Amino acid sequence: MTNQLTTPRRPRSEHGFAERFIEPLARMRSGVDHLIEDFPTRLSAFPFTGAPAVEMAETDDCYNVAVEVPGIALEDIDLQVDHDTLILKGEKKEERQETDRDYVISERSYGTFERRIALPADALTDDIKAEASDGILRVSIPRSAEADTRRRRIEIHTGKKDV
Repeated sequence: MTNQLTTPRRPRSEHGFAERFIEPLARMRSGVDHLIEDFPTRLSAFPFTGAPAVEMAETDDCYNVAVEVPGIALEDIDLQVDHDTLILKGEKKEERQETDRDYVISERSYGTFERRIALPADALTDDIKAEASDGILRVSIPRSAEADTRRRRIEIHTGKKDV
């Protein structure tokens, strides 16, 4: 006969495993609920980040740059080109006041930004055009037709040498 040592089993609890598994999830859900409750409901409640989003696309004849500038007046935007760099500077000034019978809400949002975009060598910087509508500044930068004639594919050889 062999002697076996056994570890006594604890009686199974209906809730033991479930509580250990669900408790961290419940705490996480509670934290998310608090975040949602405190989340600003209007765009002006977000702080100005100082860097507007920029999207740049290339076509055969031009580069197109789109910059998000919602709520920024055109007179507060300065667009320049310095050699091969497109420079966008601006200032956001927003002030709003709501008055009701028993309270006054006053909100202000201020900030400045500057974006510098390096332009490719084939950009024709003397012919840049820009327009703004619906909170988007669109900049069109023509490309030189000569650029394609200077572009060529380079063959890549292996580093092995025949001996």
